[in-house]
Amino acid sequence: MSKTNPGRFFEDYRIGAVIRHAVPRTVTAGERALYHALYPARGALYSSDAFAADCGLAGSPLDDLLAFHVVFGKSVPDISLNAVANLGYAEGRWLRPVWPGDTLRAESRVIGLRENSNGTSGVVWVRTTGLNQSDEPVLEYVRWVMVRKRDPGAPAPDPVVPQLAPAVAADALVVPQGLSFAGYDFALAGEPHRWGDYAIGEVIDHVDAVTIEEAEHMLATRLWQNTAKVHFDATFREDGRRLIYGGHVISLARALSFNGLANAQMIVALNGGAHANPCFAGDTVRAWSEVLDKCETASPGVGALRLRLVAHKGAAGDLTLRAEGGKHAPHVLLDLDYWALVPL
Repeated sequence: MSKTNPGRFFEDYRIGAVIRHAVPRTVTAGERALYHALYPARGALYSSDAFAADCGLAGSPLDDLLAFHVVFGKSVPDISLNAVANLGYAEGRWLRPVWPGDTLRAESRVIGLRENSNGTSGVVWVRTTGLNQSDEPVLEYVRWVMVRKRDPGAPAPDPVVPQLAPAVAADALVVPQGLSFAGYDFALAGEPHRWGDYAIGEVIDHVDAVTIEEAEHMLATRLWQNTAKVHFDATFREDGRRLIYGGHVISLARALSFNGLANAQMIVALNGGAHANPCFAGDTVRAWSEVLDKCETASPGVGALRLRLVAHKGAAGDLTLRAEGGKHAPHVLLDLDYWALVPL
């Protein structure tokens, strides 16, 4: 009997099943250094213990998306090892900061299944929770993945498609305990723009661009212990190309958004997201954002912006999102909807 694990296929999932993912991982300041080396990340709260302390925290937590990648990576061997593509996200919330020295693990509950009409694959919805060493949830999110079938002739399950909220409600946002922007230092943060300077409907072209290198993507994906075959095995796709991990594009776009959104310090919710088109090494990524909503919070000096972050491989200044017919334009890589905390 084989001792190796080929990964789960579509017919292996059952509604309500809870999967505890291996392997717990203790994260350190080394992960922060690598994250900031891989992406042009410059958020002051995640770069400086002194800046974070002036904002009421014990020190600088690890980057919000770093925590997301670690938890996501834990789930890959059980959820998306045989994925064709990761399709989207919803109902994501960061529930408490992750600190250097924390040990993260993850578990997922299957909440939806639907076979595709071609009979060779299906879509699996899971709700994944990341927990620390005290079994406290640090983040949660729903994602859905297209997964190959082992046997195209296997009977299809009754379709169950979960009803997901279009956005995390403003009153459900979790502001880290003690966080205060009452004495926020805009000069050290890098830009003067505060919550009141942004208008709903405003679009910000982030100007800068980064060309994705194969080596950087491979290092990043290994760093998060993401083992999905489409990212490593050039024989897994018919075109012989390795697909860039969607989270790599998210972090790259988020880092590019610093130019215009330097004070969007913490991501606290993920309302929705789609990897609209595949990304490959050699693509040059640009980003723009749209302000979708605003709210204040009960924490001193802390407001929240709901932002759409779009990453694309089009020309500089191209803010096109949709093609004729309503689908994402072919140059759009990422369409992400999130809430971020900003000084009032």
